[in-house]
Amino acid sequence: MGVIQYILDLGPSVMLPIVIFILALCLKEKPGKALRSGIMIGIGFIGISLIVGLMLDNLGPAAKDMAERFGVHMAAVDVGWPGSSPMAWASQIGGVAILIAIGVNVLMLVLGLTRVVNVDIWNIWHMAFTGAMVQVASGSFIWGMVGVAVHAAFIYKLGDWLAPVTKKYFELEGIAVPHGTAAYLAPFAIPFEWAFNRIPGVKKININAEKIESRLGVIGEPMIVGAVLGLAIGFLAGYDAKVALQLGMQMAAVMVLMPKMVKCIMEGLLPVAGAARKILEKKFKGKEFYIGLDPALLLGDTQVVAASLIFVPLTIVLAMIVPGNQVLPFGDLATIGFFVAMATGIHGGNLFRTLISGSFIMGITLWISSQTIGWHTQMAEQANALSKGVTQVASLDQGGSPITYILAQLLTLKNVTGLLVIGGLYVFCVICTFIYYKQQTRKALTVVNSEEKVSS
Repeated sequence: MGVIQYILDLGPSVMLPIVIFILALCLKEKPGKALRSGIMIGIGFIGISLIVGLMLDNLGPAAKDMAERFGVHMAAVDVGWPGSSPMAWASQIGGVAILIAIGVNVLMLVLGLTRVVNVDIWNIWHMAFTGAMVQVASGSFIWGMVGVAVHAAFIYKLGDWLAPVTKKYFELEGIAVPHGTAAYLAPFAIPFEWAFNRIPGVKKININAEKIESRLGVIGEPMIVGAVLGLAIGFLAGYDAKVALQLGMQMAAVMVLMPKMVKCIMEGLLPVAGAARKILEKKFKGKEFYIGLDPALLLGDTQVVAASLIFVPLTIVLAMIVPGNQVLPFGDLATIGFFVAMATGIHGGNLFRTLISGSFIMGITLWISSQTIGWHTQMAEQANALSKGVTQVASLDQGGSPITYILAQLLTLKNVTGLLVIGGLYVFCVICTFIYYKQQTRKALTVVNSEEKVSS
């Protein structure tokens, strides 16, 4: 356990390069190329961490000031993933979560139940969190381990089903994102996409950063959009012109720098991913495999970053109007892009559609996280993570996860109505996601067959 904890303490910017370096050597890459790939990926994640830190340090307080200015007072504060992940690792389940998640991945690969080869060990904290909350809710360590296994198996399947979006929209060849909010909230967007494509008039509306830029010229460039949104958030928070302008420039920097950091990760990853896929596909008779990685890769898309900034004030508004909400959004606001990233891809970068489906996603996330406050607070107490004077905590990331909520409620039945509503809705959306995956796969196959006929 001490060795595992030591590795985890290194953080993703060190741990993932080590994993990639070892994996590259196993894939018969030259040591020099393997080392370069690992270090380049580490550089990318350090860059992303710095940018996320910039957002947390500046956008987070602005969002909190905005909430206080408009009189939003809730029973629990959202501690975000920076607060939730240490609770997950500090739990009893945290010590065995990595072994369970890797074991499930290997078993599913052997049985042909998934094509995702997960190398993102750090983000197993999401699975650990589910297990920890299930243990708190049920009082059983065994059920906690089952919670980790079920979350892992389900999220790997989501990685398979969402791979067409990752490939087609985000242009990440051979990559899957079987982690966190980006994956488990994506199913909610599928029925919206189906409806949008069938509503006359609405199906023709398409708003994205490229169209804004083409119509407005320089004013529509991503960095200008980021500056304007940052400035608007600053003024809504009640900042004076000086601080608001600084926030605007910081958000402009985010819009420009985030995609560049993602490019660093992809530069280091693509050679390894390509080698892995070739070996696996050869060994398993042409089957396609995906390398499972951090959803931070999705933040390299301009539409995702734009949606992220729009949803900062919008989520605070939703917190005021969602019935029964008791959570004050804060810790996860700066990284809200994770919540709507895959939805943005499903909608083809259409910000109009993302705005609508994303509002539903954030609304239901708030509702779920309000119902898990009690269990979340118990986890914080066990991890000695309650700050002085704080009596209740919550989080949007994982605390608002439908997977975690459904598993915990199934074992306790404390809120049968909530379980039936959220469980029924989520199962419906997951079925829609599977159908969507099948449709996208058939379309891709049709395109390939057409191209082969033309070339022959």
